[in-house]
Amino acid sequence: MVNLSVCIEMFWRDLSPEQKIQKAAGLGFKHVEFWSWSNKNLDSLAKSAKKNKLSIGAFCFEAAKRLVEPNAEEALVKGLEDSIAAAKKLKVKSLIITTGNERKAESFEVTRRTVVRNLKALLPTLEKNGMTLCIEPLNPIVDHVGYWLNKMSDAADICYEIDSPNVKILMDIYHQQLTEGNIIANLRQYAPLIGHFHTAGAPGRHELAGGDLDYASIFRAIEDTGYKNLIGLEFSPLNDTAAALREAQELAAKAAK
Repeated sequence: MVNLSVCIEMFWRDLSPEQKIQKAAGLGFKHVEFWSWSNKNLDSLAKSAKKNKLSIGAFCFEAAKRLVEPNAEEALVKGLEDSIAAAKKLKVKSLIITTGNERKAESFEVTRRTVVRNLKALLPTLEKNGMTLCIEPLNPIVDHVGYWLNKMSDAADICYEIDSPNVKILMDIYHQQLTEGNIIANLRQYAPLIGHFHTAGAPGRHELAGGDLDYASIFRAIEDTGYKNLIGLEFSPLNDTAAALREAQELAAKAAK
């Protein structure tokens, strides 16, 4: 069964987070997610989620420093502790983390060692709290020029070195289509390392149907790997929001047939 999660940042942009949760529930969704937690009323979100009988599946880790920065361990641990405190209020068990941009004076390998060292510094706190941290490769071509982590293989190498079930990959299918393609082959190869998915049509980051990606086949391939966690809908609809989200539900339903 494909478990979809609505990234509320991308939809109903004129509404409050609480109103967005109500909208998602009204369309039959059981899970939502978002980006930043520090600009939201967590108590109000928790009440809204409970009232609408859905869960908050994930949100973004926030800290004063980035994974690519040397000597960032203390700031990152503090950011993780704060993010976990927020997560506990919302019963969230997965956090999303991005790496930051390339460091121009450094080789890829030097930065990679810094990222691994910083992630290892987070492990005790992650393990103590039963929290999963999902690192996200992004495309450097259109949306995130200069971003350091782009390829699934590089994210996988980091996870192999960390060697912990508490550090996984967020595979964003839109970003990976722009960066390197091979979506189904990569999700199959790295399935044991993937803790979360994001989806959007490519090109454009709009509705799932009508672009280069066959999401019915992609959802079926994800289902075939035995993946049980959430698949986030993180796209900006060109047309009616409710229709776009229902279309995503229909594509996901085809995976079960």
